Amino acid sequence: MKNRIKIERAEKDVTQQQLAEAVGVSRQTIVAIEKNRFLPSTPLALKISRFFGKPVETIFILEDSD
Repeated sequence: MKNRIKIERAEKDVTQQQLAEAVGVSRQTIVAIEKNRFLPSTPLALKISRFFGKPVETIFILEDSD
């Protein structure tokens, strides 16, 4: 699964730390998600999408191999 977190953060001028604090995880978790090393839980994916005010499908893109 790909994600647009880094792009969305840049558009809103938000740091990894600020996003992490807003959704209740560590900055390292955000780094891992952005680098596709960690798949977020459904509640976390929803929190992230809510933070950016966009549908979860806009932030996280399911690929055929998933």
